[in-house]
Amino acid sequence: MAVSILIADDDELLRDLVKEVFEEEGFKVYAAANGEEALDIFWNCPEIALVILDIMMPKLDGMQVLCEIRERAEIPVIMLTALGDSASELSSLQNGASDFVSKPFHYEILVERVKNLLRLMKVQGMDNIQVGILEIDPTGHKVFVRNKEVILNNKEFQLLELLVLNQNIVLSREKILDRIWGYDYEGDIRTIDTHVKMLRANLGPAGRYIKTIRGVGYLFEEAL
Repeated sequence: MAVSILIADDDELLRDLVKEVFEEEGFKVYAAANGEEALDIFWNCPEIALVILDIMMPKLDGMQVLCEIRERAEIPVIMLTALGDSASELSSLQNGASDFVSKPFHYEILVERVKNLLRLMKVQGMDNIQVGILEIDPTGHKVFVRNKEVILNNKEFQLLELLVLNQNIVLSREKILDRIWGYDYEGDIRTIDTHVKMLRANLGPAGRYIKTIRGVGYLFEEAL
């Protein structure tokens, strides 16, 4: 069954393009032109698994819609903000937004953000993930190696979770950077290598599960 999402934006061209892009990815897409319409659709379609909200909308703005949704639902909500509007980004996160994307944006980036959030929501409803001597508690954000807890910082945990969720798939440094740091990150891409080195060290014997694919990126694979 197709996953249902809701896109709310008063820009008809952008709204239609986003709808088309996600439908091509296999999603069922509901579209709204203002905040009131967005809430009407949301409350009448309980199958909606994720919402994309533009902040600046008529009737009810995106922040008002976000607050209404958060009163009764915990599904992922991505806010669309104006480029460089850090105040709106901060306010979105403080009011319960799961993520934000600055306009203008690449549609591929938005698709990946949505897929990542849906994947994480699925994991949060799962039992602990066991791979060899490594165990991850997604809900408690805890990691164990041979039943002994390993302390990771937030970025290390996100990195490990991303690698495990894509087990046996090579992830490029660019994709990891986008997923964990965001596509607008302006730092050095070599920060990925630094964090992987620290993660391997903290995981001890389980660090061997993280393989370096020279010239490309990294692969998580249970070692024999």
